[in-house]
Amino acid sequence: MAAGHSTTTSSSGSITHKHLFLALISTSTVTTPTTAQRQTVKMLHSCPGETEWRMLQELLFKVLVVGDLGVGKTSVIKRYVHQIFSQHYRTTIGVDFALKVLQWDSDTVIRLQLWDIAGQERYGNMTRVYYREAVGALVVFDVTRTSTFEAVLKWKDDLDSKVTLNHGRPVPAVLLANKSDQISCQLPKLDFFCRENGFVGWFETSAKENRNIDEAARCLVEHIMNNEESSVSEREPSSFLLSGYASAARSPENCSSCLK
Repeated sequence: MAAGHSTTTSSSGSITHKHLFLALISTSTVTTPTTAQRQTVKMLHSCPGETEWRMLQELLFKVLVVGDLGVGKTSVIKRYVHQIFSQHYRTTIGVDFALKVLQWDSDTVIRLQLWDIAGQERYGNMTRVYYREAVGALVVFDVTRTSTFEAVLKWKDDLDSKVTLNHGRPVPAVLLANKSDQISCQLPKLDFFCRENGFVGWFETSAKENRNIDEAARCLVEHIMNNEESSVSEREPSSFLLSGYASAARSPENCSSCLK
């Protein structure tokens, strides 16, 4: 399968607290959630004139999608996972989730669990539960509503105070300036804002026109993989480095709106 190819499945619908953690294990044989679920599978790979065993690594990452009510979080997820767009999505209550499967390279499959957090949840007490074990986040605002941009830092603070990586650093977060199809002027660059406030990148996005959503997600995954590589190196100093993604993992700045 070619690098960058993806397949998708999803499960959508509001879920109760009882079902919340079933989502963490519904796509994995691992019974205890960890920061990054890891599964290594042997697969037979045939080459002309020879047969060899190769190791396929499968990673499960939980990614949060947060932002104020009505900024287009569900639309972004639907576009990314299913390549569809509708003007008529119901308001998310609590949390919904979807799954995106990426063939990252010839040796690595990534399963992204996208957790669509309701816009009003920042005012509730459940976000700490929803955020548990997340390794990355997309923070979304609506470019036509100033108040949603003003709320971005409140969402970022909420994330940073409730979920961290194993080494204590905040989870990487990418800022999405969504609904960019609804404005005619160009947005000011947000590089300085992102650097000052701990975002790893930002993108002007449009779920309607499918603008920069794949690019934003790839930027986030590159940072997640970079953190995962560092974490594995700390746990296993002598472990091998997966071929194919080393350069991408170490150079997220190559993505047009990813920051160093």
